[in-house]
Amino acid sequence: MRSTFCAVGLGLLLFGATAAHADDGRFSVGAGANYSTGKYGTDTSTDIWSVPVTAGWQDDRWTLKLTVPYISISGSGDVIPGTGAVSNGNPHGRGRGAGGNGGNGGAAVGTGSASGLGDIVASAGYELLSSADHSAGLDLTGKIKFGTADENKGLGTGKNDYGLALDAYKVSGDWTVFGGVGWMKYGSSQYIRLKNGFNANVGAGFKVGQADDVGAYYYYREKIAEGGAAQSELTAYWNHKIGDNWRLQSYVMGGLANGSPDWGVGATAKYLF
Repeated sequence: MRSTFCAVGLGLLLFGATAAHADDGRFSVGAGANYSTGKYGTDTSTDIWSVPVTAGWQDDRWTLKLTVPYISISGSGDVIPGTGAVSNGNPHGRGRGAGGNGGNGGAAVGTGSASGLGDIVASAGYELLSSADHSAGLDLTGKIKFGTADENKGLGTGKNDYGLALDAYKVSGDWTVFGGVGWMKYGSSQYIRLKNGFNANVGAGFKVGQADDVGAYYYYREKIAEGGAAQSELTAYWNHKIGDNWRLQSYVMGGLANGSPDWGVGATAKYLF
């Protein structure tokens, strides 16, 4: 399962491309549920549930967001939520001896289950350019993923990651086309070695009515870990607006490479004050 920064967060950003300025100067809170499953190139399937709680602020040019997720994972000890498959040398990790149900005393990675606090993510986006009618724009977003997830449970790497993303959009009638590129500096531990990597996305959305948007996008992330693979995914989403305060979103995604889950689904609800 890829980072929160690129999953539900990307869909919300795209929804904002056509409706964000109606929400300027507002604080929001939200919660969601996401599920994904896949082998990630290993011999066994790994199931991941995440329940993110979010808080955000948006004004004319700035968008600030904080995400605190609860994670539950069952499967290979070499699969890390938000990272994918790695070569995990942690002798206390999930699937090793007491760290999971592998019962192998750390000699080899088995399978196991764990749950707890995930990696807290903070992001800040700034609108670099915008047309007078807000039909086109260019946004720069910075992100810090704090290593708050327990590395001994295989819920994270235990290290901070830092990223930048540049996203552009163009609205034409009921259609919005968008795309972006990003770069992440991944933190490595003594057990999990990662290298920095680029990611990219491209897609389109359609405004069905005053309250609904639908769309789809493609996401790619290059290989960042020994024992892992590149990520390649297609996601379809639906955004729904209820009155002036509620925003709902759901999505379904399919993986096209070993670095991605086979499939995933999720939903999010956000309330604006």
